[in-house]
Amino acid sequence: MTTPAIPQPSLSGASEPSALAGTKTPLLSVKDLSVAFRQGDEISEVVDKISFEIHRGETLALVGESGSGKSMTALSILKLLPYPMAFHPSGEVWFESENLLRFSQSQMQRIRGNRIGMIFQEPMTALNPLHTIEKQIGEVICQHRGIKLRQARPLILNLLAKVQIPNAESRLKSYPHELSGGQRQRIMIAMALANEPDILIADEPTTALDVTVQKEILQLLKKLQRDEELGLLLITHDLNVVKHMAQKVIVMQRGRAVETADCSLIFTKPAHEYTRKLLLGKPQGRPVEISSDTPELLSTKQLCVSFTTQKSVFGRPLKQFHAVKNANICIESGKTLGIVGESGSGKSTLALAILRLLKSTGEINFKGSLISEIRESNLRAMRKDFQVVFQDPFASLSPRMTAAEIIQEGLNVHSKLSAEERAQRVGDVMNEVGLEVSMQNRYPHEFSGGQRQRIAIARALILNPSLLILDEPTSALDKTVQVQVVDLLRNLQRHRHLTYIFISHDLQVVKALSHKIIVMKDGEIVEQGDAEQVLTRPREPYTQELMAASLG
Repeated sequence: MTTPAIPQPSLSGASEPSALAGTKTPLLSVKDLSVAFRQGDEISEVVDKISFEIHRGETLALVGESGSGKSMTALSILKLLPYPMAFHPSGEVWFESENLLRFSQSQMQRIRGNRIGMIFQEPMTALNPLHTIEKQIGEVICQHRGIKLRQARPLILNLLAKVQIPNAESRLKSYPHELSGGQRQRIMIAMALANEPDILIADEPTTALDVTVQKEILQLLKKLQRDEELGLLLITHDLNVVKHMAQKVIVMQRGRAVETADCSLIFTKPAHEYTRKLLLGKPQGRPVEISSDTPELLSTKQLCVSFTTQKSVFGRPLKQFHAVKNANICIESGKTLGIVGESGSGKSTLALAILRLLKSTGEINFKGSLISEIRESNLRAMRKDFQVVFQDPFASLSPRMTAAEIIQEGLNVHSKLSAEERAQRVGDVMNEVGLEVSMQNRYPHEFSGGQRQRIAIARALILNPSLLILDEPTSALDKTVQVQVVDLLRNLQRHRHLTYIFISHDLQVVKALSHKIIVMKDGEIVEQGDAEQVLTRPREPYTQELMAASLG
């Protein structure tokens, strides 16, 4: 059997491919691949006859919004779909002159992780929280090479060095929760490379990572690809990542490849309207215009948060980790304070301390009241005036409650409205955030990511707060959906005179919303000031590094 040739244009991308690319038989050849699912008597097709090739040393990017079929295409290559509910109405996946779609599960086991590796999107979910790093990487090696874990240790250490994990030997006994987001992603890369595969599939490898960590991971992937002569299938909704990584690009929409082109052509001469929409899919505009003499709403003075990391046998603290150190901030009514910094810099910890959800020292002044001195029992009545929207709407919404039940939950605690009045308030706030009232009896899994985040915003707004803390509210969303959410937040701020504390690592989103910015590093505020000044003329080297690392 010979691998069927699939016509492709002559391509050269952002990073130079190997000289082997395009001159030999492709490593992987996908032809007319379709994916469908059976649900009772209904059949829904999620991928419709997609074709592509990947050569050694070449990067092909699959680009599109959530639900476009990118991940389904990648999972089909390794036959990781829930068969027989999933099936392929058409298609072939050729690897080494064999059609993988004809392979049994036992045959696929010698391909998965051995010849074709995969990096999954969320390392904290993909890694086993109960096993050490050594055991998880070792398991991949031992399963395919038939050796014991102690024999695999030198190979594991070599892999950790290859993915640039510092002090590799000291990390062998670490668990996933003891590593940073960037380190966990490096562990996922090490596992994918453990058996020296020919092809690497990277499914959103930098989603929700800080800009500096994202840059490091992308540089690492490019280096490893060059050193190992890997074929790379990159799945992403972030065109900035594509620009820095790919030679060829396939743009997917609703399961179909609507455009296939050279990477440079995608950015300079996009042929399809949907591609042009994706290219424009980044937050635009400026923060809401606010009078310069607005009163102060919130301030902190010498705010500190510490965690005990070691205790004596008598329970006395011996060591402490200082997560927030002497934070002094001030935000006026109706404005947005952006908080930026890498993971572990103290951004979310500072926000939780302001909400009095973490113990802290120092002063927190809200609307003229020193809430840092108020007892928890007395603080409860004030909580409706400051609300929070979290990063992952799917995780923050109860899967057992309908949209209406989720949105009105705060009313059940803080008001004595009748059922009819609560229903009216729910309908009003759903309309305000761009949700149809007819959706109120649906459950979270029946909504898109953007719709779920609108539900989370509606839940916070229904209590008419003055302050809304937004903790990475757009990082898990597609770029086009990010634009919609940012526009929604601006409109809400304008009409309700809301004050935002906006935590994010996406500097484009921060720029579109923030009047003032503080930059945090290792628990300290290293720079703060007017947003325009901090973003365009940063004074501190760390802030300059953040700006330089932004792929925008």
